[in-house]
Amino acid sequence: MADKGIPSWPKVTIRLYDDHNAEVKIAGRSHPVNHHDPRQAAIALVAERSAQLGRAVKATAVESDGSSWPLIIHPDGQVEAVEVSTKNNKPIWPIIAAAALAVVLLGGTAVYLLVIRDHGPAKPTSTESPKLPELPKPEVKSDQFAARPAPPGWSTNAAWTVDIKPDTHPAVSPDGSEVAVITPDQKLVVLDSAGKVIYQDKVPRDTTSPVYTTIDSKPVLAATAPGSLFYWPGDGALPTEIELPDSAKVQFFGSSPLVDMGDEAGASVVSGGELHAVPNQPRLSTILLAEGNRALMARYAGPLYWSEPGKDLVELPLKPPSGAKSIDHIVAASAGRVIVHWTTGKTNEVLVTVNSTANGAVLATCPKVSPDQADGWTWLPDRAGKVAALGECLINFTGGKTSLLPQFQPQSVNQTTIYGQISGDLYSVVPGTKPVKLQPNTARPWGVTGDHAIVVHDSVLYALDKK
Repeated sequence: MADKGIPSWPKVTIRLYDDHNAEVKIAGRSHPVNHHDPRQAAIALVAERSAQLGRAVKATAVESDGSSWPLIIHPDGQVEAVEVSTKNNKPIWPIIAAAALAVVLLGGTAVYLLVIRDHGPAKPTSTESPKLPELPKPEVKSDQFAARPAPPGWSTNAAWTVDIKPDTHPAVSPDGSEVAVITPDQKLVVLDSAGKVIYQDKVPRDTTSPVYTTIDSKPVLAATAPGSLFYWPGDGALPTEIELPDSAKVQFFGSSPLVDMGDEAGASVVSGGELHAVPNQPRLSTILLAEGNRALMARYAGPLYWSEPGKDLVELPLKPPSGAKSIDHIVAASAGRVIVHWTTGKTNEVLVTVNSTANGAVLATCPKVSPDQADGWTWLPDRAGKVAALGECLINFTGGKTSLLPQFQPQSVNQTTIYGQISGDLYSVVPGTKPVKLQPNTARPWGVTGDHAIVVHDSVLYALDKK
């Protein structure tokens, strides 16, 4: 039969290993099966997921000899075989497809639970978690960084270098212990501060630059490829793959990934290796970011809302700074913080604050400026929550002070040093101190790992030594 226009998402693969063992992968998440009839148990598992979606799903069944058979599995357990060219050695899946409605599920989810719990005679299986395969390591060697001026405080001696894929950039872990890159031969490579490869994995073409984030309250390394979100737990363990609709986009503005499913489909958070739709979005609100299982939303003039699957919507009022009349509009957000413009009663004046997304309290207040001036400001916080630049407004959260650096345009931040331009010239500044003018084209660090600043030039990563 034809596939009747059934969506290809989620991707489902049923792989038979022997007479008792199989594996079902649904959107990249693995479900081991051990049963006296692993085909029936596997189909029952997929049928349960089909019932959750409220529609049939496509699946590819793979025999132990490598032969495969495309199927369509319905919520009631019915299985249909998709027409393919005839093979000499047909697998048993078409036979199951013919009899599946009578044999496979019988009682829907209840039978599935019985099937999975009734292990029957089983072969001993290893409890060791599978690891990433061994791959040829990239060339890592020392060199000199001579193409551009080194950033202040760092020498031109690179303790180690590695080639990276053009148009990608490295990610430095929050604790500074490792660096992740995409190499020209389509591998994700994670190195320690000394340049030693910790683990690596092959990735699809067009995989994006890696990002350190959190999923299920655990630190992971994530990257996206067309149609997929991957995340690695570290220590060489296999990644989780979540299949994404073609229209989906993943953003990492918060502490966890948020999957924008498109204008009509809303957004989803990631938990347990699956996507979970963000519920209860108020009318005329925008979803800003994700934090664990929660998503932060805001109306243009406030308030904020926290939405979490399976829970009621929580409204978060924002506390005003001294001298403010009302919220003019909410601008942007990052992990733990939201940027708010407040009216003061004067048409040519606004107050700009950084408020907490935990309790709505004011964390920093910038000096009063005109609305046009504030509208051009971009938000650039550091990862540790110590400093930030909000356009010309420099913020020291530790000391609770702000100051204006006229015409400053922030570009990047490394630890407590903020890099940016003033009238086309490059400067570095630590909030609360005087800015330092840098030589033209000075390299800006992506981060610091151990005693090395990570810079990139011409698709080569350099780990610079301290002066």
